[in-house]
Amino acid sequence: MTVLSTRALNRATLARQLLLDRAGLRPLDAVSHLGGLQAQEPQEPYVGLHARLRAFAPAELSALLTGRQVVRTHLMRRTVHLVTAEDALAWRGRHEAMLRQRVLGVYRAELAGIDLDDLAEAARAVMADGRPRTMAEVARELAGRWPQPGKRALGEMVVAALVPMAQLPPRGLWRQKAGVRNLPLTTWLGRDIEPPPAPGGADRAGEALVRRYLAAYGPAASADLRAWCGLAGLPSAVAAVRDELVSFRDERGRLLLDLPDAPRPDSGTPAPVRFLPAFDNAVLGYHDRSRVIDDAHRGLSVAGERMVLVDGRVAATWSAGETGVVVRPVRRLTRAEKEEVTEEGRGVAMFLSEGKDARAGIVAA
Repeated sequence: MTVLSTRALNRATLARQLLLDRAGLRPLDAVSHLGGLQAQEPQEPYVGLHARLRAFAPAELSALLTGRQVVRTHLMRRTVHLVTAEDALAWRGRHEAMLRQRVLGVYRAELAGIDLDDLAEAARAVMADGRPRTMAEVARELAGRWPQPGKRALGEMVVAALVPMAQLPPRGLWRQKAGVRNLPLTTWLGRDIEPPPAPGGADRAGEALVRRYLAAYGPAASADLRAWCGLAGLPSAVAAVRDELVSFRDERGRLLLDLPDAPRPDSGTPAPVRFLPAFDNAVLGYHDRSRVIDDAHRGLSVAGERMVLVDGRVAATWSAGETGVVVRPVRRLTRAEKEEVTEEGRGVAMFLSEGKDARAGIVAA
């Protein structure tokens, strides 16, 4: 079986993630290809698309949100993701059990003894009037019947798990600050959510997730797929599509699966500097993240740091403020690398300031 080096896996990831060459895709097609963008920080998807698309205009993504073609919702790993409306409807039912369990993992004691199906029915009744509500407002209307858990536990269980919700604009619009107002996905999109698979039946949504994940992240192991979506129950879906896939090993001996015709560039392919947003799935979308980030720096990927890829790997963090874009390397950069980082940083500064500021600098090696 062919062994793929860490560098070869890195180049495959960059190609699938649209980070090797900026793509000419429309923002809607890019969001679809990537299987969504992590979006608990509302402005970060704009940074993520700027890193991946040629001539990306933020107003295009804002228009997709207001036009209900993309939505912000709790999905993979119980985090807020920006996904296409079609994917939200197709995937949300498949994620429901995982979402419940993840919320229970935080509030198990507070929610002990509560019939979650009863709570879900009551919450749907509250939201049936079509009025958007904050999580606190939802919890307040349910607390009379369930006073013991506390409003935070009630609200999180309902909004993040029991009732599929969309976070409505202006939350997530370009350069706008707005709190979270929730409305059921079916109300906002005017379409029904596909139900979860029947026990023992074919898992079509799971099979689609496997294919879509490999298209945007492969070659990858089953553990990587699980780390991306948070779903533990996908072995049957992997088995169902196994004959469609090709197999490799990585340098650690793990079995990797991939779509046969997906791009796997030569390991010597040059990789440009790219500035990633916080919590980018190019890093978080794997259990073994060594193809993109050194194990010593793995903590950066869950700490909300914006990261800079140099030669395809995390080499620095970055921030933006009144002094422009500031880069803080986590390893020594060569002179040529510093020049490329500074040049790309100027482009990011121009993007974030809408052409008003091109300042970018490196703080320390």
